[in-house]
Amino acid sequence: MDWLAAKSALRAQPSALWPQARSIIMLGLNYGPGEDPRGILERKTRGAISVYARGDDYHDIIKPRLKAIARWLVAQAGGDVKVFVDTAPVMEKPLAAAAGIGWQGKHTNLVSREFGSWLFLGAIFTTLDLPLDAEERDHCGTCRACLDVCPTDAFPAPYRLDARRCISYLTIEHKGPIPRALRAGMGNRIYGCDDCLAVCPWNKFAQAGREAKLAARDALNAPALAELARLDDASFRALFAKSPVKRTGRDRFLRNVLIAIGNSGTPSLASEAERLLADASPLVRGAAVWALARLAPERAARLADERLERESDAAVHEEWRALAMERT
Repeated sequence: MDWLAAKSALRAQPSALWPQARSIIMLGLNYGPGEDPRGILERKTRGAISVYARGDDYHDIIKPRLKAIARWLVAQAGGDVKVFVDTAPVMEKPLAAAAGIGWQGKHTNLVSREFGSWLFLGAIFTTLDLPLDAEERDHCGTCRACLDVCPTDAFPAPYRLDARRCISYLTIEHKGPIPRALRAGMGNRIYGCDDCLAVCPWNKFAQAGREAKLAARDALNAPALAELARLDDASFRALFAKSPVKRTGRDRFLRNVLIAIGNSGTPSLASEAERLLADASPLVRGAAVWALARLAPERAARLADERLERESDAAVHEEWRALAMERT
């Protein structure tokens, strides 16, 4: 089938997730971009969205196809099946490595000799007792490109990731304010980060993905930060319908946009940050303080006393106090 960019593979293993399972079938779907996704990082007034999130939500694409394969397997060989694609605590990457699809690189992500770093993974658990495929060995060698490129130093050692410093975690999963020490390193990355994937030398063998539903939408390919800063909840949900970005919610997303605005070095964007000082969300207001202070420090300083008197949120208070300390 065309949508399978990597071979299917088999690994027999009992599982606490589903004790009846005797085998796990691991599959990969290529979503490789047609160009180096790091090019947008030089366009400071535009937002960088991770390659996988520029099209439709991969969960909605992969799971029905896994179910179709699982039904075919049952029809051919019997047994029972369950399918998973980021829907349960399944360790997809080590399982895929054990199945021979690729190996876990020094950035902890799966790397394929045929398809580089750009693979979604899915699993079919079955009660059938299937033969094992050969495990893929590590081909990273002495390369440390993925470790050295990380803008927030999220790799304390090869094969170890400190998620608390990872831009993908910070922009997607982290619910509170972004730690101040990590904001500058985020640049204009507003949802995820592809740096450690994109820099991998094995991508010279990668192919562009062929699944049309995963292709980047025009609206999500280098969107203007000024336009994103004006999203209310309804327009956020409309723009990111069927996209994985929608799961962050409008407030967390605008937090990310404001960090990118603060990193843009573009004074004309200061007005967007100033407008959002009055946003209903404390998370957005706090990020707006930081962005305005970066682009128009004198204006931010003049507003500080007035805004502090009206501000009820402790975290936003802390942003204003941090601005005052930086000026002393």
